[in-house]
Amino acid sequence: MDTEASQPPEEPRPAIVTVDDDPDVSRAVARDLRRQYGERHRIVRAESAAAALDALRQMKLRGDLVAVILADYRMPQLNGIEFLEKAIEIYPGARRALLTAYADTGAAIDAINVVDLDYYLLKPWDPPEEKLYPVIDALLDSWLSSDHRPVPETKLIGHRWSARSSEVREFLARNQVPYRWYASDEREGRQLLAAAGADGERLPVVITPDGSALVEPSDAELADKVGLATSPSAKFYDLVVIGGGPAGLGAAVYGASEGLRTVLVERTATGGQAGQSSRIENYLGFPDGVTGAQLTDRARRQAVKFGAEILTTRDVTGVEIKGSARVVQFADGTKIAAHTVILATGVTYRQLTAPGVAELTGRGVYYGSALTEATSCIDQDIYIVGGANSAGQAAVYLARHAKSVTILVRGPSLTKSMSHYLIEQVNSLPNITVRTCTEIVEAHGTDHLERLTLRDANTGETQTVDAQYLFVFIGAAPLTEWLDGVLTRDDHGFVLAGPDLHPGSDSPSGWPLDRAPYHLESSVPGIFVAGDVRAESAKRVASAVGEGAMAVMLVHRYLEKL
Repeated sequence: MDTEASQPPEEPRPAIVTVDDDPDVSRAVARDLRRQYGERHRIVRAESAAAALDALRQMKLRGDLVAVILADYRMPQLNGIEFLEKAIEIYPGARRALLTAYADTGAAIDAINVVDLDYYLLKPWDPPEEKLYPVIDALLDSWLSSDHRPVPETKLIGHRWSARSSEVREFLARNQVPYRWYASDEREGRQLLAAAGADGERLPVVITPDGSALVEPSDAELADKVGLATSPSAKFYDLVVIGGGPAGLGAAVYGASEGLRTVLVERTATGGQAGQSSRIENYLGFPDGVTGAQLTDRARRQAVKFGAEILTTRDVTGVEIKGSARVVQFADGTKIAAHTVILATGVTYRQLTAPGVAELTGRGVYYGSALTEATSCIDQDIYIVGGANSAGQAAVYLARHAKSVTILVRGPSLTKSMSHYLIEQVNSLPNITVRTCTEIVEAHGTDHLERLTLRDANTGETQTVDAQYLFVFIGAAPLTEWLDGVLTRDDHGFVLAGPDLHPGSDSPSGWPLDRAPYHLESSVPGIFVAGDVRAESAKRVASAVGEGAMAVMLVHRYLEKL
């Protein structure tokens, strides 16, 4: 027997990548790393950010593993933070460290929020046994404890102006499913369609990592194929959280961490409207801001770590009261029950009713940020409708690459509904224009948006402008019609809770107990409400998270009296 041939294949050595534009420093770092880690790891050295990014892309194509990326802060063209922002797009699982001088420690600390930096090292790092190796050891241990294998990629073939293609892109992105987009009218897209046996008439087509081809799939079919949980593991829980926005995720984290059998049910994707935000800058603990996707991903992983189940593509259509049980009904006729329920369904953007808008939705007209469309907005004229924070955040984000961004506001100013810090940012960017007292009266286009007709509310005059993209952020509708006859709501559909119910008065709440309802308790004992769907709520991310946590505390109080 050939002994050498019978040996198992050698495990690939994960790489440690280091980049520094000073050749002497670059060689010194690589020397120290090879001395300690050379037997178990490849040490890849680069002397510019561009060379390092090119190396990372080549390694990605070959399927190589990268465990740690160590970058110098002061480099030309791209500094270390900017380099790491691009590097994590290629290897999101690699641990990241910044090599910096004492004078730049402030920038290094900021990078902890900007690029989720794992560590920063001060120059000089001598002796490496004390200042370099312990840090690298910790980063390698952290990387090894995670799922560092290459992530299988889902392929999505669709048309730029296909509404359903846009919806599927948003669904995959918001559910943190890695995918690659292929245009159906380009060579690679046509090749994939042919390989999948699809004619290209019915789009989108999704090819999953196992090679299955889904033609015009529903969200539920997608969720099932890409590994998202859609079915509960039990029939009865301590707590069912309905809605996966900040309030729902906050409730799931606190419920599961405190020992409650918790399941969170979400109709589309966790994060809610906040999850689509390009950057939230007034959330506690993130002085440089955090994207909605980052905040959502961390919260979701945190909830799962504590044992919460998270179900997606499950549409809740009703709640029944059966003794001490609260039974949640799904659109497919199935049910789950629990001792308690927290409603955290949030709100949705109201529809713009101007002629032409409905026909062009998903084809140049989008509700919310639709961040997957941002790359297509380069050098385009963008219009945004709305004057609240979500509109301001989208405007600042899109203004980075758009030719122009115009915010249309029906009121006389932004001050009533937008935070001061965002107004200052909007006013500071030269390619953002705010048009007050202006509304859209019609959208024009054949297969996609081409023009908008605007009306000045003061003069009544109309103007038709060229527009390739329109993002709509108008008002908030709670969509609580499915609670008719179950919970007491205000005239706008928001759920009344706690002192707003006025039990014992002439209110029609029908509160059945001698005690007063708890602060976030609805008109049905044991059903609580948190976040934007609650009447008179603050409509801010931090308050929604806080209400989710508070609702769990009240759930405990309720359960103690069962």
